[in-house]
Amino acid sequence: MDIIFYAHHAVMSPRLRRRAEQAVARLADRLALPVKAVVRFEEDGPSRRVEIVLHAPRRKPMIAEGRHRYTGSALTEALARLETQIETSRRKQRARARRGSGA
Repeated sequence: MDIIFYAHHAVMSPRLRRRAEQAVARLADRLALPVKAVVRFEEDGPSRRVEIVLHAPRRKPMIAEGRHRYTGSALTEALARLETQIETSRRKQRARARRGSGA
């Protein structure tokens, strides 16, 4: 899976980049065949924004955003939102499979 990083007027430390890369890879493993992820770090005055877009085949892109005063906290918020989307998607998929099996 490809992970693309963008930093718009933001300083991205190697540690933060590594943390984002590991977390996105861990979450992407829960999806079937993730193709790529885009992680955007933005800084606008005192506010920091992190947006994660996860692309997988036969699915709409999953987009999660976190805003906070600190970049690490914004990343944590975005990852939590992405994890919620993935779990909801998996739950719906399992429910559809149970309904379709005639059980």
